Amino acid sequence: MKQDSASRHATRAAFLVAGFGVACWAPLVPLAKARLAVDDGTLGLLLLCLGLGSVVAMQLAGPLTSRIGARPAVIAGGIGQAVLLPFLAFAPDIWTMAAALLLFGGFLGVIEVGMNVHAVEVEKRADRPLMSGFHGLFSVGGFIGASMMTLGLSMGLGPVTGAIVAAVLMVVTLIVAAPHFIRTPRVDEPALFVVPRGIVILLALLAALTFLTEGAILDWGALLLSGKGLVPTAQAGLGYSVFAIAMTLGRLTGDAVVARLGDRRTMLWGGVLAIVGYVVLLTAPVAMIAFAGFLLIGLGASNTVPVLFRQAGAQTVMPSGLAIASVTTVGYAGILAGPAGVGFVAQVIGLPNAFWILAVLLVLVPLCAGVATATRD
Repeated sequence: MKQDSASRHATRAAFLVAGFGVACWAPLVPLAKARLAVDDGTLGLLLLCLGLGSVVAMQLAGPLTSRIGARPAVIAGGIGQAVLLPFLAFAPDIWTMAAALLLFGGFLGVIEVGMNVHAVEVEKRADRPLMSGFHGLFSVGGFIGASMMTLGLSMGLGPVTGAIVAAVLMVVTLIVAAPHFIRTPRVDEPALFVVPRGIVILLALLAALTFLTEGAILDWGALLLSGKGLVPTAQAGLGYSVFAIAMTLGRLTGDAVVARLGDRRTMLWGGVLAIVGYVVLLTAPVAMIAFAGFLLIGLGASNTVPVLFRQAGAQTVMPSGLAIASVTTVGYAGILAGPAGVGFVAQVIGLPNAFWILAVLLVLVPLCAGVATATRD
């Protein structure tokens, strides 16, 4: 029992470190833009390096984790993030920054796959829902990382010094957690890249759709609010803040919800709640009602991805490590490519109509809840 408790805490530490590390980069972005003297377009290409590194690494991390277990992937990914973070704070030219972001994203992809594989195994041993809480710790880590780095910079702490402090905290946390990571199932898989099969295709597509919702609200939610004249431009970011808080609270309480409702009903009613949130947001006549829409979307979408990861770990069509890598990769591709797609659609039919299309697509989540959770509920 004591060992199980220690492994759960170690898993939480892994999610915390991953969220903390990537969030520490966010306050450094404006400083990097000024240091490198690049325009928005070049900065966008640099940021794309982080996403590309993550997607490629996730594909490679699936077979790797299946061969050697989740523990090395979590440790290597987390320490790699920590080592690269200071480089992001002082990279002197575009090419150095591009390489650093590519590697930083790669290590993020490795820890993402490793920690989810580990989380699935820990949850299996505990025989009760834990996945939502684990993902909630990623959000908590993100809040702590962004807040700590922002506070340090505002108090005059140099970006390199702040990044080194953050990196040390990450490494120390992983060193403390490392002895308590458990052995995960290992299989031989000759394929270099993972291709989802069977039910994993559906799980991956639903993950991509859910991540697309998160990415769209992050990138376009503020513009939607200000474009409708509901809030001044300077306050439009409050919509995403409400969404993020709701998402975090939903995940931190999600294990209790899943224990009571089961995977199928959690996914069904969560999808319905998110759709209602879109309707409220898009028809809101005043800001407070629009914020209620963001709240409902965050609460509704919060536990879909944890359920999908649990199902990926339970299915038997593919080894769990490879299935989780597939869901992670396709889902992450959704959060990367989706917002760009929203922009193209919005240019043709307007941003509100693009969001209505998202709401219609999200109907697939409750419709597919029964099939997606047939393996384990």
